[in-house]
Amino acid sequence: MTQKITKIAVLTSGGDSPGMNAAIRAVVRTGIYYGLEVYGIMRGYAGLVEGDIFKMESKSVANIIQRGGTILKTARCKEFHTKEGRQKAYDNLRKIGIGGLIAIGGDGTFRGAQLFSSEFDIPCIGLPGTIDKDIDGTDFTIGFDTAVNTAVQAIDRLRDTADAHDRLFVIEVMGRDSGYIALHSGIATGAENILIPEKKSDINEIMASLQEKQRRKKLVNIIVVAEGGTYGAVELSKVITENIPEQEVRVCILGHIQRGGAPTCLDRLIASRMGYSAVECLLEGRYNVFVGILNNSMHYIPLEKAVKQKQTVSDEWLKIVKILAS
Repeated sequence: MTQKITKIAVLTSGGDSPGMNAAIRAVVRTGIYYGLEVYGIMRGYAGLVEGDIFKMESKSVANIIQRGGTILKTARCKEFHTKEGRQKAYDNLRKIGIGGLIAIGGDGTFRGAQLFSSEFDIPCIGLPGTIDKDIDGTDFTIGFDTAVNTAVQAIDRLRDTADAHDRLFVIEVMGRDSGYIALHSGIATGAENILIPEKKSDINEIMASLQEKQRRKKLVNIIVVAEGGTYGAVELSKVITENIPEQEVRVCILGHIQRGGAPTCLDRLIASRMGYSAVECLLEGRYNVFVGILNNSMHYIPLEKAVKQKQTVSDEWLKIVKILAS
């Protein structure tokens, strides 16, 4: 790993997130600026195993910063989970002479990069490309802000129709086992209840809250549920109907609409900054780290630690939810 790096490669893996293209663009153009050859790997670790690798030029990333998804595509790869598959991946990089790998994705992507780098002499840099914001060591992950804004816009529209019909809407957002999309979108839209995986849901408390609102003739209510929480939206709506039959309940699962669309300004900025910093890390010999942003400064954590740490929701956020939803 002390050998001078002249060729680098970039891939996107796991779930796509808005802003990945901005990060790819930053990696390619920063690398070229410093005189490096930059290669793109199609379909994440699957393309790495299969040798689906191509040289990128500055024009390869023209007109992509505003696009959602990823021009490099993404895929799951069972073969990369085997030692034989990782050996194929390493051999494919060696054939071209690639000396550094930048992997954009979530914790699964980082685990793959960390294992790959520990087995072979390929420095890896991880960039947090995930809408879930479930990686510790960074205030932002690429795609989170766009996903939250998509959820906010949808919930605002649903509140309009809820108000017109005096209905309760139970809205399920994405986030896997992280409640940040639910937390942020719920607070931003004035949701009456927010259910997240980080806090066990007390169904009796929720029912008591809704019944109290019924007595106050507050018939329009929004409940935002994270998909990995104690109750899913469909299950929760059934419990509400059983306990408060006079309350008209509707369910809306936002689903993968939160993954797509043009990235927000914030996502474009952090993706560009992280992509630039990833190349700088390889040039400076700061290998096998995850690149994040804390307090508006670049923050670097060894990949080995990054894959073991998760974002936690502070008690202050939970207190804010309770006070503002009353």
